[in-house]
Amino acid sequence: MSTVGAYLRLARGGWILVREGVIAALPGDQLEGMPRFGWRLARLMSRRRSARRDRPERLAIAVDRLGPSYVKLGQFLATRPDVVGHDMAFDLASLQDRMETFPEAQARSAIEASLGRKVEDLYMDFGAPVAAASIAQVHPASIMREGEKTPVAVKVIRPGVRRRFYNDLESYFLAARLQERYIAAARRLRPVEVTQTLAQTTKIEMDLRLEAAAISELHENTKDDPGFRVPWVDWQRTGRDVLTLEWIDGVKMSDVDALKAAGHDLEELAKVLIQSFLRHTLRDGFFHADMHPGNLFVEADGTIVAVDFGIVGRIRKKERRFLAEILYGFITRDFRRVAEVHFEAGYVPGHHDVAAFAQALRAIGEPIHGQSAETISMARLLTLLFEVTELFDMQTRPELLLLQKTMVVVEGVSRTLDPHFNMWKAAEPVVSDWIAANLGPRGIVADARDGFTALAALARQAPELAARTERLSREIDEMAAKGLRLDPRTAEAIGKAEARHTRTGRIALWVIAIALAAIAWQLG
Repeated sequence: MSTVGAYLRLARGGWILVREGVIAALPGDQLEGMPRFGWRLARLMSRRRSARRDRPERLAIAVDRLGPSYVKLGQFLATRPDVVGHDMAFDLASLQDRMETFPEAQARSAIEASLGRKVEDLYMDFGAPVAAASIAQVHPASIMREGEKTPVAVKVIRPGVRRRFYNDLESYFLAARLQERYIAAARRLRPVEVTQTLAQTTKIEMDLRLEAAAISELHENTKDDPGFRVPWVDWQRTGRDVLTLEWIDGVKMSDVDALKAAGHDLEELAKVLIQSFLRHTLRDGFFHADMHPGNLFVEADGTIVAVDFGIVGRIRKKERRFLAEILYGFITRDFRRVAEVHFEAGYVPGHHDVAAFAQALRAIGEPIHGQSAETISMARLLTLLFEVTELFDMQTRPELLLLQKTMVVVEGVSRTLDPHFNMWKAAEPVVSDWIAANLGPRGIVADARDGFTALAALARQAPELAARTERLSREIDEMAAKGLRLDPRTAEAIGKAEARHTRTGRIALWVIAIALAAIAWQLG
């Protein structure tokens, strides 16, 4: 029954996308055979009024009908242009995570169940919700902190949201498995693996203790940063379903007119924003991955404060070096070095020619240097870079795609504040300082220290590794002499799984067709 329910939910989702004109808005002129027939049929079945809307508006309406888990699916896919394409990723990134509030009584019950204390004992006062998203909503409150009454924001999980998400995730996994089984071209995109990443991301986002940990880490990382900070967390009033943190008084960065009226220097804000993001990325390897203007406030003294840390990104030191040398190489027009970095990092297979790859990079970099500084888009550069690396068999790197998406958003915010924003001039001090500290003499010493630490750890494990190697050698010799044997239960499980997949494949289209017919009858 669970699988049948997943088919029905999947059919309903497909029907809504068709009716709201989302499928019809996709480019289908290049399709052939059944895919083209399906696209043409979707155009005929879409609502007439949808033809007057552009694709982002159609997406927004469809997702609003589908529910909160589809908002998160859209926002997640916006970080994977390798899966949905750059144009669709751009449209999905515009989805707004705004929902209706739920009753205050339910919020109070969730807080008391999570923290085991009455709301009146936890907070001096507790107000009605002021904002709501797909997973949680925010209430104003106040606590006694360091002998003073202090305002706080209380984020509370939406009731029943986990069950709804898990049900819809089952449908997403079903769609991914059907894609891998019946659409050969989709297999290289690894849809099941993409869905697993979405499931893990969603589970983390629905545990507010983990968001609190991200805020706390970024708070520590940025406590001495000029012009940027992160709220503090009240851990005594934080649990799985509730997060209490500092209340921020400031102007949203999305309200440019209010920023001007408050007398803020917009050019300086744009510079501080991009430098802060690069500093977090290169110095810490940990960054806020949802830095749209609605999540950024400007305080009276001009300090930028970031909120909503449900999505964060991490990159290892190798990726940080990769990013810094790429940016610096394009700044200095050292395309050969940019190419060598790709090969050293193992991103481009060694059978390709470094000189040919450097030539392709020059084709990206030279036109950029022919433009005025304020027209150069670093986000566009990264997009072109990923397109070129595909020609040289560079495998998809999810952590770099999330970084690229965040770079696009941050650059867009900076250019909204200052249309003549010079991205290169703002980025150069942060990038060059990081390279001097990590790739110069100090960096060599740090790498050597890390290398000796790794060698010492390996030496301590040497006896255990030797024993494992000897045991593995004996098992390989035995397999060579007697062949590979499967446990009877393993063989039986393989047989049952194959039979189940075959049976599912035969009935999949029938179930979807019947479900669509039932939905059409109900709507029509």
